[in-house]
Amino acid sequence: MNYLSASEYEAYGLETTTPPSWVTTASALMDAHCRRTTLAVAQYVERIRIDPGRNTLRLSYLPLALVAPATSPVVAARGRYGIPRRGDDSAGELAFDAAQAFSLPGTWTDLDPSAIDFFAETGELALPLNPLGLWYSELEVTYTAGLDVLPDAVKTACAQIVRNAQATPALNVRVGRLDRVRLDYFADTLFDQNVCALLAPYVAQKVG
Repeated sequence: MNYLSASEYEAYGLETTTPPSWVTTASALMDAHCRRTTLAVAQYVERIRIDPGRNTLRLSYLPLALVAPATSPVVAARGRYGIPRRGDDSAGELAFDAAQAFSLPGTWTDLDPSAIDFFAETGELALPLNPLGLWYSELEVTYTAGLDVLPDAVKTACAQIVRNAQATPALNVRVGRLDRVRLDYFADTLFDQNVCALLAPYVAQKVG
């Protein structure tokens, strides 16, 4: 998608005659820089390992987003039980005996998305505690993340990339369509420090 509409060109310092292809290519480069398919709201699936004895983790794509009528960005989740060890502080004797009796370690169980606490800005999830004290070693989660309304920072970054492209001699041509491969070559020039700072909160961070 284009992160700047023609009606917004002047407000963000672009000429009204700027070809839409400049903005289209700048938007595509922003997606690539942020390591995601779009900055708009989209659905993602991640499988993340969890440290023993912990019930919290962080997701890669931010911010987490609600899609009405949902009350949680988590669409579906399932966890794999870890292997408790006798005498381990993170699991009591009852948890160890139950896990062994029912062959729970390594098995997957569905989690209720509404029972998972979340913090949209940081992407942190807190999983519900197991009654027996068992912990999960891995979580597979489907969730929604992205920007429902594009902030000024994203639009400003898009306009700056276009201006940087127009100011680059090898790219300073008026054409109906730009060669994206050639623009990729100039990524270091187009993404100056200001652009990188504006997009920093939306760059996907692989965790776990």
